[in-house]
Amino acid sequence: MSLAMVLLVREQGGSYAQSGTVAAAYTVCMAVGSPLIARRADRVGPRAVLVVTGLVHPSALAVLVWATAPGGWAQPAVAGLAGLALPPANSVMRSLWARLPLAEHERALAYLWEALLTEVLVIGAPLLLAGLMLAGSAGLALTAAAVTGGAGALGLAATRAAAGGGRPAPQDGADGAAPGVLGPLRNPALLTLVVIMAGCAVPIGLMTLAIPAFVDAHGSRTGTGLVYACWGVGSALGALWLGRAQSEVPVHRRFPRQVLGYALGTALPLLATSEVTLGVALAVGSVPIALVSASEMTLVSAVAEERLLTEAFTWASLATVTGDALGQQVGGLLMARLGPHGVFATACAVALAGAALAFGCRGVLARGTRPFPAEALA
Repeated sequence: MSLAMVLLVREQGGSYAQSGTVAAAYTVCMAVGSPLIARRADRVGPRAVLVVTGLVHPSALAVLVWATAPGGWAQPAVAGLAGLALPPANSVMRSLWARLPLAEHERALAYLWEALLTEVLVIGAPLLLAGLMLAGSAGLALTAAAVTGGAGALGLAATRAAAGGGRPAPQDGADGAAPGVLGPLRNPALLTLVVIMAGCAVPIGLMTLAIPAFVDAHGSRTGTGLVYACWGVGSALGALWLGRAQSEVPVHRRFPRQVLGYALGTALPLLATSEVTLGVALAVGSVPIALVSASEMTLVSAVAEERLLTEAFTWASLATVTGDALGQQVGGLLMARLGPHGVFATACAVALAGAALAFGCRGVLARGTRPFPAEALA
């Protein structure tokens, strides 16, 4: 979405500075509004929130494309409204997996398949954007993305599970207290997990900058997309290959091991000498990524209060996005000084630090893990 906005403003004759302002307004408002929207979904149920945001979000984007022009306040304001009204579909879906009457291994498998789908979308979404732009324009591509997102939110709202949130959730806690400003982050286990997730996302951002720089130095820029695809394909294959066996180990035990495997995988690009060997290194090294993501979602569902699940998943997603963005920013600053291999080394060091933190916090995560209700295990 951010890439499409930049291309839209440039297509309309705006500058890169104006493009950045519009994309930043969208991203900042999304970060501020997402926990509030998710909290509302927890309190009144997801259906009403999905319907409202599923209509407002695409409408705001349509106005951005067809009724505004670069310059002035209109484009940033409308982009900000679109970000503020982003449908919480991912968080709602993950909270439904936690609330539906599933056995624990079934729930873990659901999160694994969702992580696998995410890897497919990481590969396919930019290709879809490129295809839409070849067929028309950036405005058409953004409109198609808006309509698709709105339709997905309304479709999820139409399910029976969304109508009741999986099972009736109380509006207040056992003590009658409101969730407060921090909401689910008052839980030490969830706060610890969110910090670990943010730290584990930083190497992804670092490598996002280092990969094209490496390919540019050792091959052709046209090969960057294929190298990125190797990254996603390896993660998807890892989920299919190892996922079911991993679910037999308690999640608070397997999670640190998976993070360590992910950290060791980030070291493999240091051995690359060409774009082909980098692709192989990324394919092999990315095997644990989807497994880590699935375990993170399982842990969120296990440590967060049931009445705050949607907001908890939203904070987890924001932690990942923030860590990724921080990694990209730091990678850009380090690239001129250290080069691609130096940034790869930095990514590995940060990932190892995340693994050390995950192992060090096993006790906090274990104590914070609540058993699923008896009817969910029936």
